[in-house]
Amino acid sequence: MTSGPDSCLPNHVSVIMDGNNRWARDNGLSGVAGHRAGAEAARNLVDSCIDRNIKFLTLFAFSSENWMRPKKEVRGLMSLFLTVLNRKELEQLFSRQVRIQFIGRRDSLPPKILQKMKQVEESTRSNNGLTVTVAADYGGRWDIAQAAARIAAEIESGQLRAEQVDLETMRQRLCMAELPDPDLCIRTGGEQRISNFLLWQTAYTELYFTDCYWPDFDDRQFQLALDSFASRQRRFGKQPGSD
Repeated sequence: MTSGPDSCLPNHVSVIMDGNNRWARDNGLSGVAGHRAGAEAARNLVDSCIDRNIKFLTLFAFSSENWMRPKKEVRGLMSLFLTVLNRKELEQLFSRQVRIQFIGRRDSLPPKILQKMKQVEESTRSNNGLTVTVAADYGGRWDIAQAAARIAAEIESGQLRAEQVDLETMRQRLCMAELPDPDLCIRTGGEQRISNFLLWQTAYTELYFTDCYWPDFDDRQFQLALDSFASRQRRFGKQPGSD
């Protein structure tokens, strides 16, 4: 259920899904059980976005720094990826016209997961409903660095001149170049930072922090974030009332 006019809703929501481990610990469960509950919360958020006609949702599923977590937890996360990308999940995505795409490095992920990711991207490419972008082995600094490397290679090959490089040149070589920047970034779990997530794309994004652990983030919690977003005046660096 929504409140307020559609014009007050963000077009693109990004989420840093934090607090799975702490939720599991508080409930006497394993870390993997916490991530499993977090996956269910992500499914529910997809439904909430569809119900509100929000067009883009980006989820920070696995950061570049997450490889430093205990090996057992990383293996559990990889196993959960395979579970979430199964045939039943695909059928549900098709029924609601959801498009799935992935951003991030792919040279460190297991071949089975890479194969599933490619299958999901290709099979949902023509869906015209909500676009869900999953950031896996992603870091904002890596994103900017790989874009800079692409530009350098194009200059070296003569495809591009240094004087042609501007903000738009960089933007076009970043992950999600074809999508609008997030209007709202939600972080659960009580921390108040963006932790190397979409550093370039979040320049003028409204930030919303909540103490709620990610597995407990439900439709009511999402509405609180949307209400906060609707109450803000977005000026993009301009003076109030300026064109």
